[in-house]
Amino acid sequence: MFTKIVDDLGIYYKIGLTTDFTGKLFNEMYSWLGFTQDKLNDVVLTPSYVATLLVRLARVDKDSFVWDFATGSAGLLVAAMNEMLADAKAKLKSPDDFALKEAEIKAGQLLGLEVLSNIYMLAILNMILMGDGSSNILNRDSLNDFDGHYGFGKTNEKFPATAFVLNPPYSADGNGMVFVEKALSMMQKGYAAIIIQNSAGSGKATEFNKRILTHSTLLASIKMPPDLFIGKSSVQTQVYVFRVGEAHKKDDTVKFIDFSNDGYKRTNRKKASVNLRDLGDAKARYAEVVNLVRFGKKKLKIFTEKEYYEGAIDPSNGSDWNQTAPIDTRPTLSDFKKTVSDYLAWEVSNLLKKEAVSGGPGLGK
Repeated sequence: MFTKIVDDLGIYYKIGLTTDFTGKLFNEMYSWLGFTQDKLNDVVLTPSYVATLLVRLARVDKDSFVWDFATGSAGLLVAAMNEMLADAKAKLKSPDDFALKEAEIKAGQLLGLEVLSNIYMLAILNMILMGDGSSNILNRDSLNDFDGHYGFGKTNEKFPATAFVLNPPYSADGNGMVFVEKALSMMQKGYAAIIIQNSAGSGKATEFNKRILTHSTLLASIKMPPDLFIGKSSVQTQVYVFRVGEAHKKDDTVKFIDFSNDGYKRTNRKKASVNLRDLGDAKARYAEVVNLVRFGKKKLKIFTEKEYYEGAIDPSNGSDWNQTAPIDTRPTLSDFKKTVSDYLAWEVSNLLKKEAVSGGPGLGK
């Protein structure tokens, strides 16, 4: 299989095509084979456009050190590597400087852990095909068998992570927030973006969340489309974005974004040539979400104020992370006029009915 893929697809990697081929292969195989170790059916890969969103929310650039504690087929790390290389190409004008930086990124700035050995092999294949970015993809339990060091090469050095991306198995403790707590506690600085079952922010991971907020700040909570994983999972997901290394204060602003309408239409027809269709502004919507999280309300263009809300959470709560824009129930002048108009119409109608029954003036005479 490895030889076949290299022979048939290798050229596309060499010319710089960024498609996550083995991620697509994994999803196809998973649809009819499944993995025997995945008893809870919660191994679901992140769509490539969502992986890119997480990477950009985590502010990944050419100098980032990115890790993923439940790496799957390495789709998130592929997205991170693509973003890092694009940034390097834009900023480094010398071909020699770019070649050197490219080698550094692939060999030393990415680290992933995957406990399921059969999925781990797909991650290795994916990264090798992308140009040997597999140096630190480890077949280990990130919760119990990882101390933060490089897996190969500089094994006596800690991996200096500055960006964390994650789509965890939701059957793990706290819907997967146990991975977030460990990773963020091992980082000194940087940003994190995770996609997770939204109940993690509304009560299923309260204690994990409270501990996370003692060393990291929740910057944003993004409600994702309900059919994001159509055909593979029906869970409602949320993206949480953190700044690492600074405890969350009760007056810190949190951006709450309703991204239910992300601009894509999804179907799950097996014989369809395309199951994901851009309705016209999907790319712009994804770009605006990144800008809103980073720069705030001044970047509001496509989204409405019903979809974007700046609020606050209680760091000692841990279950108030999924908020929506408050509905203003105060009556306006137009509401008052309509109420008065409706009341007067009702009064006149009643008077006319009474006069008709009693044979009042001018009626029936």
